[in-house]
Amino acid sequence: QVQLVESGGGSVQAGGSLRLSCVASENIVSIYSMTWFRQTPEKGREGVAGIDEDGVISYGDAVKGRFTISKDNAKNTLYLQMNSLKPEDTAMYYCAAAHRTPDLGVFDYYAMDYWGKGTLVTISS
Repeated sequence: QVQLVESGGGSVQAGGSLRLSCVASENIVSIYSMTWFRQTPEKGREGVAGIDEDGVISYGDAVKGRFTISKDNAKNTLYLQMNSLKPEDTAMYYCAAAHRTPDLGVFDYYAMDYWGKGTLVTISS
């Protein structure tokens, strides 16, 4: 069973930066579709950024130009660099993986096969 472990969350002021990491227990980062989601009680679950099997990157509209997704295949690690953070970025952030790119795209959370337990990001104004 693949395990995903997120880290890097914390509390920062608006305008600041954080880098999230997601380490996989197996060598899947290079071959699976990998996505960052976030969730709040108000907005529910939202796709943030994803890299599909072919390396195509997608960003949610709310984070375009501010967040960057990347991966280190040798370290089995997925990253999310978050800059110019806003209070509305406050959420629990989850890493997820799918054996193949979902037909509806990397933000189809129903198609994810593995999930991490999340890391909390809190942005103060």
